[in-house]
Amino acid sequence: MKLEKEYVENAKKNAALEAVKNVKNGFVIGLGSGSTVAYAAEELGKRIKTEKLHVLAVPTSHQSFMLSVKNGIPTTTFEENPTLDLTIDGADQIDEKLNLIKGMGGALTREKIVAAASKKLIIIADERKAVKTLGENKQAVPIEVVPFATQFVIRKIATFGGKPKIREGSGKVGPVITDNGNFLIDADFGLIRNPAELEKKLKAVPGVVETGLFVGMTDTVYLGTREGVKKIERKE
Repeated sequence: MKLEKEYVENAKKNAALEAVKNVKNGFVIGLGSGSTVAYAAEELGKRIKTEKLHVLAVPTSHQSFMLSVKNGIPTTTFEENPTLDLTIDGADQIDEKLNLIKGMGGALTREKIVAAASKKLIIIADERKAVKTLGENKQAVPIEVVPFATQFVIRKIATFGGKPKIREGSGKVGPVITDNGNFLIDADFGLIRNPAELEKKLKAVPGVVETGLFVGMTDTVYLGTREGVKKIERKE
């Protein structure tokens, strides 16, 4: 078990190190959230110190803001830099077309905004996250909702064949609250054969702020494996 954990962490770290090589002097980048991104932030901080690299980051969550502070990465805002050179982020699942399920860390809305504002979206993950079809292994789709609309959205999700559940907090009573002050619903749809269609249906429901389906947004994936790092580019 210990060896397995070490392999996973090494795979994450190696993928992150490869991704950070894409960051050039003067870049404004989006910095995602999660444990794999933490390795990227650490490496970027090292490059800033050793190479005198000038970089600005737009954090997607309080966690990534704190990672930036910890690693000496200067931060900026969309008001100052509305277009980003690239974003480095993680994922919960990646299918063969590089569509994603994201949001188990709760930052899906800001992550999607930052990704959409970027010229390039780079995803880093270990090979366990790669699947043939999204929804394998009972992976739920996180959905951010306005609290007032929660029960209405839950009923609508059920009509789409989903099994919705409000995400409960750990260490506190009640639902998880996002950085935007909203609730999260995790919905199991089984195998998602057409993520674009499901995304469209969910986004049409009043009260849904954003979904964890990232369809056609990823440019490059760095996948940490036992043999090294596999680079996968989106096919046009």
